[in-house]
Amino acid sequence: MPFTGLTPRQSGKLVTVLRRAGADAVRKGRPWSLPLEDRALLVATYWRTTLTLRQLAPLFGISKPAADRIIDHLGPMLALQPRKRFAKDTVLIVDGTLLPARDHAIAARPKNYRYSTNHQVVIDADTRLVAVVGRPLARNRNDCRAWEESGARAAAGKALVIADGGYRGTGLITPHRREHGQTELPAWKEEHNRSHKQARARVEHVFARMKTCKILRDRRLKGEGAHHAMPGNARMHNLALARQASGPHRGPPCPR
Repeated sequence: MPFTGLTPRQSGKLVTVLRRAGADAVRKGRPWSLPLEDRALLVATYWRTTLTLRQLAPLFGISKPAADRIIDHLGPMLALQPRKRFAKDTVLIVDGTLLPARDHAIAARPKNYRYSTNHQVVIDADTRLVAVVGRPLARNRNDCRAWEESGARAAAGKALVIADGGYRGTGLITPHRREHGQTELPAWKEEHNRSHKQARARVEHVFARMKTCKILRDRRLKGEGAHHAMPGNARMHNLALARQASGPHRGPPCPR
């Protein structure tokens, strides 16, 4: 489906996830004007495109307030929940990304002068599936503090985690640096840094793929609605990547 980036089979899995979360349960009041399949399609289309609700609602034959209620209802259900357990040999990669937000109550102005929120994202190094999306931080935080305060560290547990130099001192696997008085690193450290860089690039590829959903580049929603966009798109990323992840991994080996 061009509007969502998901195949019909992946869209069916998305609807199954929503049904298990109780999105199709009978409730009091007026019934939804759209079936669950169309409501899921509406939310996925809204996140992936730049269409406003005023433009999107007529495509589904409903009013703008009805489309707004659907997004508010399904957005939290689509949000990816952190994995609770990891195998002993699991290698994770963490990095932070800034997402612009129009709601200044939940964002802060960083160095690039755009109001943004900091999101810590943890992926499985072998499958490239998103495992954890930390709570967004409204104020400016460096990655060391964001790793702790967002809840990403607690969710990762005791798993082996790779990170860039911005996480130095947190106990994660970071690149080697020259010590005071050193002119160059030993050859084995240079080789380790090269392998580390190749592995860590995978989280950057995940960010690039997730940000094809244009809602992450211009979040018009306010409050909690803006927060649900990142973990929601993480779930859609995992669904879109599930087929490739189920096959043999062809990337460079992760340093362990």
